[in-house]
Amino acid sequence: MTTTTSQHPTMAAAALPQTGSGALIRDILLVVAGSVLLTLSAKVNVPFWPVPMTMQTFAVLFLGAALGMRLGIATVMLYLVEGAMHLPVFAGTPEKGIGLVYMMGPTGGYLVGFVVAAAIVGWAAEKGWGRSWLGMLVAMTLATLAIFALGYTWLQTLIGAEKAFAAGVLPFLPGAGLKILLAVAAVVFGWRVLDKRARD
Repeated sequence: MTTTTSQHPTMAAAALPQTGSGALIRDILLVVAGSVLLTLSAKVNVPFWPVPMTMQTFAVLFLGAALGMRLGIATVMLYLVEGAMHLPVFAGTPEKGIGLVYMMGPTGGYLVGFVVAAAIVGWAAEKGWGRSWLGMLVAMTLATLAIFALGYTWLQTLIGAEKAFAAGVLPFLPGAGLKILLAVAAVVFGWRVLDKRARD
């Protein structure tokens, strides 16, 4: 008896179909472009309550859904490598530090969480959850929880559990919820556009 695993095409593959070497070039360009998007999203500072927010977790969630697990992880890893090489790609860099020193600071756990989040959402996208509001909502909520869990775990080793929750989790929950909804809407809408294009 043989078993097969069902893997659905990602949004990027559906929008930019390629085969062979063309697919490899496409994937490399998507990963590089994704790392640029992560950098830009880290620099965006949106007024919000109770604290301002960047759009970085939105970008991580969207890229995971659009690129799938393999390319989503590769994109975030490239972004982290760029940061480790002293490129000012992270929020607050270079003003608040740069390179590995910055990565080992208070935000280190959240950066690791980005990799896990991209993997979770990318896996869900490859299972066909991208066209479903509920499927994407579940996947992106779990991914966001993973970011907070890893971020909090690292931060509490630096400043203590109570302060880590008060400073590194609680104030960011409203913004995280909004970014989940925005990312879900962007992915589902994107699939509707692609499906309409395929029918026309």
